[in-house]
Amino acid sequence: MSVERWFGQVLDVESAVAWREEQRTARRRVVFTNGCFDILHAGHVEFLAWARAQGDVLIVGLNDDASVTRLKGAHRPIVPFAQRARLLQALRSVDVVVGFSERTPEVIIDRVRPDVHVKSSQYREEELPERAVVLQHGGEIRLAPHQAGTSTTQTIARILARYADPEA
Repeated sequence: MSVERWFGQVLDVESAVAWREEQRTARRRVVFTNGCFDILHAGHVEFLAWARAQGDVLIVGLNDDASVTRLKGAHRPIVPFAQRARLLQALRSVDVVVGFSERTPEVIIDRVRPDVHVKSSQYREEELPERAVVLQHGGEIRLAPHQAGTSTTQTIARILARYADPEA
């Protein structure tokens, strides 16, 4: 028996657009969110479940390795794209993962045209660079509750601190 039936799909942009059209034809509300998801943690899982609850299907835009480096610095990503995508595919809340190379998601949102775009409430809607594109296509933006203390940067800092002082 194949384990693949337990995983969502990783699609290229063209296939994700076609998949989105299939969902719309079936009258399903398409939700999109994006991020680096470098070291998957409980905050990510809660965020993605919340995002999925905003509609019928969830597409996750995943920054490729080069764009993570541009966003987070030379030491990131810790986990390469294929592995980050595989982890996201395994989450029940995620239907499709699609990679993108830009720092911010305007280009992919312009292609996918989701009904709902979800970001963390640590952002303000009016400051989102993708806001105009979402609204231009008739979409709406929803801000998910932020899980304080669960960032990848904080996780990396805890790991480094513990390995710097094994007695801690």
